[in-house]
Amino acid sequence: MDQATETIAQRIRAASAAGSPLQIRGGGSKDFLGSLPRGELLQTKDLCGIVAYEPSELVVTVRAGTPLQELEAALAASGQYLPFEPPHFGAPSAPSAPPPPPPGAGVQGGGAQDSAAAAASKATAGGMLASGLSGPARASAGALRDHVLGVTMLNGRGELLVFGGQVMKNVAGYDLSRLMVGAMGTLGLIVNMSLKVLPLPPQEATLRFDWEQDAALQALRRWNAQALPLNASCWVEDEGRPMFFVRLRGALAAVESACKRMGGERMDRVATAGDWEACRQQQLPFFRKPAQPGLSLWRLSVPPATPCLTLPHAQLIEWHGGLRWSWAGPDQAEQLRAAAQSAGGHASLFRAADDAQRQGGTMPPLPAASWRIQRELKRQFDPAGIFNPDRLYPGL
Repeated sequence: MDQATETIAQRIRAASAAGSPLQIRGGGSKDFLGSLPRGELLQTKDLCGIVAYEPSELVVTVRAGTPLQELEAALAASGQYLPFEPPHFGAPSAPSAPPPPPPGAGVQGGGAQDSAAAAASKATAGGMLASGLSGPARASAGALRDHVLGVTMLNGRGELLVFGGQVMKNVAGYDLSRLMVGAMGTLGLIVNMSLKVLPLPPQEATLRFDWEQDAALQALRRWNAQALPLNASCWVEDEGRPMFFVRLRGALAAVESACKRMGGERMDRVATAGDWEACRQQQLPFFRKPAQPGLSLWRLSVPPATPCLTLPHAQLIEWHGGLRWSWAGPDQAEQLRAAAQSAGGHASLFRAADDAQRQGGTMPPLPAASWRIQRELKRQFDPAGIFNPDRLYPGL
């Protein structure tokens, strides 16, 4: 155990003995997620640096406090990237409603300004793993957890635990490394992680269609059944005008052939790069401008084949139909949960309009059996209950 890790382990042991809650934090870019963070601040900034990177093996091992921007820059220098496109969400001090971009900044209002905002991000690799969020390409490239090979962490006793490794198919039994993905630091403090990376795709194209939501969802169902290099999709209504974008990535011949088969208007790649980045960082006008003040942003995860959902306000659809974003007021929460549940999915509060809405929890209620499993996992990893208490669910 290196000195930085040992120092943190000592703080964990002291907090555990005293029963004092600890708020694990990287750069603070995901502080808005879940219930309000509480406890003494425990930062991971000293756990910084890329431990090992083998471009030929498509594997990188990085410490939790490493800026996500630094990790992605190192991968890009070798022509590689994180295919699940983890969002940064900018610095914690960034305003919730950034100023509008200059005219001509991109098809959907993104462009250079949003890319610059992402560049200023304080997001860390540990926060990326703890939040478990993936970007626009998740439906095609897989989720963050699908690319985790191993994790080193400190549990609630200050013990260093190692799960997984640096190669695929290296786990006999339960793959506990992936258990840390999306746990929001409630099970332990991540020290470092090993991730599978991929080469940058040789070709990319974005197609635009002026289709209503139902037509876009029907087209996605057809395309998903075909051998097309679909990578990401986004349907949104901007000032009453429906817009549907599909991003293709892969071999040159495959992308060019798909463009001819699918039709639509082929967009300028430079312009749309900024727009897809804005979608990833939630900087599109849809995310910046709710229909009215006081609305919160909700995340509905449903089967991709789900037809149009009747929701109280405007929607943005990603992941080939599997992810629906919508704004809603406090009195409309049950309507969203019911709509998602009727489709076989679930709804969670993503960005609350105020702290009061976060007090009762932001995640959908757990079934009794799942609650018992979550509670036992918490007890085994964090017996004193000091790590990010109540962040995911009240009582955990």
